[in-house]
Amino acid sequence: MEIQDIKVFLAVAEELHFGRAAERLHLAQPPVSRSVRRLEDELGVRLFERTTRSVRLTPQGEALREPATEMLDAHRRARLMVKAAGRGEVGRVRVAYAGASTHVMVGKLARVVRQEYPGIQFELYSQNFAGPALGRVLRGEMEIGFARWDEAIPGIADRAVAHEDLVVAVPASHRLAGRKTVRMAELGQDQFVSLPPYSGAVLIDRLRWLSHDAGFSADVVQVAPDTWTLLALVEAEVGCALTVSSVAHNVNAPGARFLRVLDHYDPVVLRMAWRAQDETGALAAVLRLAERVLPTPGE
Repeated sequence: MEIQDIKVFLAVAEELHFGRAAERLHLAQPPVSRSVRRLEDELGVRLFERTTRSVRLTPQGEALREPATEMLDAHRRARLMVKAAGRGEVGRVRVAYAGASTHVMVGKLARVVRQEYPGIQFELYSQNFAGPALGRVLRGEMEIGFARWDEAIPGIADRAVAHEDLVVAVPASHRLAGRKTVRMAELGQDQFVSLPPYSGAVLIDRLRWLSHDAGFSADVVQVAPDTWTLLALVEAEVGCALTVSSVAHNVNAPGARFLRVLDHYDPVVLRMAWRAQDETGALAAVLRLAERVLPTPGE
């Protein structure tokens, strides 16, 4: 079956009028009629019942509509894939990210990658905190990592995609739950829950530094495997949790309240990271797209 014949068949099937189908396809009516007859001869069936007043699909024509649409879609995808291959826009890009604090941002990027680069297989892996995520990028297990860290890492290139405030999540029953802000000194007698203490984990370091500067050592009574569990522990009144403003915006935790930290602290920056020597092919295409979808704050 010729693709042009399939296009003509679908146009006539939708319009149920040869003249309108010809106008839609920017063709004269005789070539449209010949195309349909050619397809009917090839299949050995009549696809349309024609009278001087109407055109309607036969049962065989109805049966052809779905596979014909699939054939046309496959043809379009094939053309897009070939063109993408010529531009290096095919391949696999694996993305490691922490989860709750970045899933909205990662989802936005994934949607646009699917739309603009159909030849790129975009794979998402959550529950990757900064240390493990960057390690996987360095080992070549992931092409991109979204993470927060403070020290430069050899072999890693990065770009800031968000600047975030620190917030403390407290149970709805907490004495300060009606507030919008808090100073760490006000939490000196509280217990805390935290994410795993990976080396270089920004939130653990910030909790340690802020509590020390406020004159106490934070009492961490429970470690959670992910942010959703962390907030569930807060809602269950196990303890308070230091987290970032994106978590407060992205996660539904009706039993928790989020108070912005007023103490001075080093900026918390979410970064998009990749291997510095690996800025080619599919990864390069995604990095270019991310500059538009997830611009650096202030640019």
